[in-house]
Amino acid sequence: MFKRNTFAAIFLFLAFITVPRAQTASNWIDAHRPAAQRLIAESQRTDFAWQRLAEVTDTFGPRLSGSEALERAIDWAVAEMKKDGLDNVHKEPVMVPKWVRGRESLELITPIRQPLPLLGLGNSVGTPAAGLESDVIVVSSMDELKARAADVKGRIVLFNVLFTNYGATVVYRATGPSEAAKLGAIAVLVRSVGPTGLRTPHTGSLTYADGVPKIPGAAISAEDADRFARLQTRGVKIRVKLSMEAHFDADSQSYNVVGDLTGRELPKEIVVLGGHFDSWDPGAGASDDAGGCVVTWEALRLMKVLNLRPKRTVRVVLFTNEENGGRGGAGYRDAHTAELPNHVAMLESDGGVFDPSGFGFTGSDAARATVTTIAGLLTSLGANRIGPTGGGADISPSATAAKIPMLSHEVAGDYFLIHHTAADTIARITPKQMSDNAAAIAVMAYVIAEVGIAK
Repeated sequence: MFKRNTFAAIFLFLAFITVPRAQTASNWIDAHRPAAQRLIAESQRTDFAWQRLAEVTDTFGPRLSGSEALERAIDWAVAEMKKDGLDNVHKEPVMVPKWVRGRESLELITPIRQPLPLLGLGNSVGTPAAGLESDVIVVSSMDELKARAADVKGRIVLFNVLFTNYGATVVYRATGPSEAAKLGAIAVLVRSVGPTGLRTPHTGSLTYADGVPKIPGAAISAEDADRFARLQTRGVKIRVKLSMEAHFDADSQSYNVVGDLTGRELPKEIVVLGGHFDSWDPGAGASDDAGGCVVTWEALRLMKVLNLRPKRTVRVVLFTNEENGGRGGAGYRDAHTAELPNHVAMLESDGGVFDPSGFGFTGSDAARATVTTIAGLLTSLGANRIGPTGGGADISPSATAAKIPMLSHEVAGDYFLIHHTAADTIARITPKQMSDNAAAIAVMAYVIAEVGIAK
């Protein structure tokens, strides 16, 4: 009995010292803590990221696809990346749609004459030159629209649908015009997709169904949508005049902007970061998405400043035409098809730059475990949560094609209050928020580029 126990103890001891143990946070992540701390400290040391965002939005303003402002901003970004010392900085051509808003107005005729704020929906057709004047029917769902089909023909339909979340509510903006047109409506108004604000309409794209008449679509404020609903409930006739010059010109030449920090050992393996550089035209596109572009770009600049060159290449991409076409994301996929299998991960920042909260992640369980461990380095920033799914409109085409793990930069803030509105300016973003978000992205990207993650 004594000998059996002794031999067993010796065997266990030898096994303990000779068999590799599974990696844990304590035996691999600690090697990256000094670099993480340096990146965070350097980012928080100055307001460089906020000042760069201010320069973008102050100098170029809104950057709608096909506009001169977007192309000037793209050329500026190329020059600035070169000043930062990034590698392989260049533009990659993408043809984009050129939708022109033109002049637009909405006037309440009955029960009282009054101009109302509105924003035409992106990709909408315009009205006749004389405008459209008609009675308004208010519905709160697609089911109610169908139930009142007999009342729709020749009228303007208002979808007054309360905002719950973006995914559930945006369908009315995207498909509402075609659904109403099937029943004979001549135009559609939608309650803005976002929380009730300060009577601010929200724009955004609509999508016309094939084989259905294209009718104008526009957004009004939540306050005015509720007013119309109350008038209808009281049996009061609502009549408006809608005028929109919206139209498409021929497709226009645009570009994705690409800059690299070349990896020191595995330069052909790539971690991509980025956001979309185009924006809607009412505001300055600060949160959506110049801020996302700047904080991902800043991650590379921080590594460069600190001479922290990871094993793998870290790439920033400023995508064009996310808002009303998605051609920048598709263009990157098509231009880099041969090297997509060497992409280790792709991270998109397109949810605002408020207080950082972490990252969403889509990938293998093993990769999730690695990313979760890395996120532990971000506890001081409040950015250590890893959510159930990650992705983004610009990285999804490439990631889907090559099964690349995806991360989405996540924040805590009332993003949809200002989303696609005139209120999307840098006034809603603090220097600390820019610095903290850039730091979180820099740490996550640096460590992924150092250790890699399983697909």
